[in-house]
Amino acid sequence: MDPGGQDINLNSPNKGLLSDTMTDVPVGPAGTRVPADAAGGALPEGMTEAEAEELRCELLKVEEEILTLRQVLAAKDRHAAELKRKLGQTPLNQLKLNLSKSLHEVQMSNAYKKTQETLSTAGQKTTAALSTMGTAISRRLGDMRNSATFKSFEERVVNLKPRVSTNGEENGSQNLHSPDNKSQDSAPF
Repeated sequence: MDPGGQDINLNSPNKGLLSDTMTDVPVGPAGTRVPADAAGGALPEGMTEAEAEELRCELLKVEEEILTLRQVLAAKDRHAAELKRKLGQTPLNQLKLNLSKSLHEVQMSNAYKKTQETLSTAGQKTTAALSTMGTAISRRLGDMRNSATFKSFEERVVNLKPRVSTNGEENGSQNLHSPDNKSQDSAPF
């Protein structure tokens, strides 16, 4: 017998017995028949009471078989879980194994290989393009540094440097950053 009180052996003489879980099936007291209208409505047009009773019996048998199969499946699931536990296969280990297997299958697929080749080629071309662009920019900056405009600007900056002082007045101009400067606001910043 199954721990839930149900015999799940398909060859068992108790196979056809209803369980407590089938409360929605209309069964009358001790062998009495449930009328068709009480079991869910009037008979369909052209169907006799005998045909309806036969269909109801067949439905009950199918529902019983479904219940039995569910119970068998649940027992098999429990048994498989117990075997896995005894083998040391935890759900986390199984998940890792499944993910690893799936990743391997994806990596072996033709689509993945083609995508990898395409991205590799694109990466190589991008690297080459950036290298060429870097060389061109470097060359352009070198050319710009040797230009007359840059030389003139550099000369002005070099000549401006001695004029800027950190100790008060020099060459007729005041140092605006000096704390002695009385013309500034008394702003704290």
